[in-house]
Amino acid sequence: MKNNKRKVVLDIETTGMNFSGCFYKTHRIIELGAIEIINNCITGSYFHSYICPDRLVDDSAFKIHGISNNFLLDKPKFFEIVKEFLKYLDCSDLIIHNAKFDVSFINYELSMLSLKIKNIEKHCNIIDTLVMARRIFPGKKNTLDALCSRYKINIKKKRIHSAIYDAKLLSKVYIFMNNRQESLPFLNHDVSYYRDTHKFIPSKRISSKILLATHQENVVHKNFLEYIIQNSGKCIWTDK
Repeated sequence: MKNNKRKVVLDIETTGMNFSGCFYKTHRIIELGAIEIINNCITGSYFHSYICPDRLVDDSAFKIHGISNNFLLDKPKFFEIVKEFLKYLDCSDLIIHNAKFDVSFINYELSMLSLKIKNIEKHCNIIDTLVMARRIFPGKKNTLDALCSRYKINIKKKRIHSAIYDAKLLSKVYIFMNNRQESLPFLNHDVSYYRDTHKFIPSKRISSKILLATHQENVVHKNFLEYIIQNSGKCIWTDK
């Protein structure tokens, strides 16, 4: 049964990029990284695997993720890890940044296997954080790195792309986006509205302490007003 409270944040690395309009028969997945979120908290549970793709990694892709052909030689094939991978997903909401890219690769890998599942969208509900980001920050750059910078998430240690590391970053970004809070002027001052969860959350009312002016401060203020009247002939803070 689908657990609406459990979400899995996913990222992949591949042997290269496929051009628009080209079915994903050329390049393959070489790394899968998934992070579990329950009740908007990162639990520490994760799935991670490198995959031998049975083809060479493009030089342009290697410059992005640094995963070499030699490194992948002794790694499992996709069919060897797919059951564990699908079990980890467990029909949960699947959170992906630019989901079309990742989903197309995953569906191609599934299509080559004798499994009942050929389409990951029918196994999991897909949440695209790129779509979310464009709705929250219209007209702005919404790459994963840009969102991390916007939400003050430290990426100083990030030198190259890694599926598991990017999944961890995306987990933090998703939690920020999912809990984005803003005050609405037409509501009471003690109410805040969470735009994405559509819940009204009462906040603590802060009592303000009133400090009255002392006798000496009142005398100084009165003398200053008299000084203004003498020098300008009029003072808007008095009846004179």
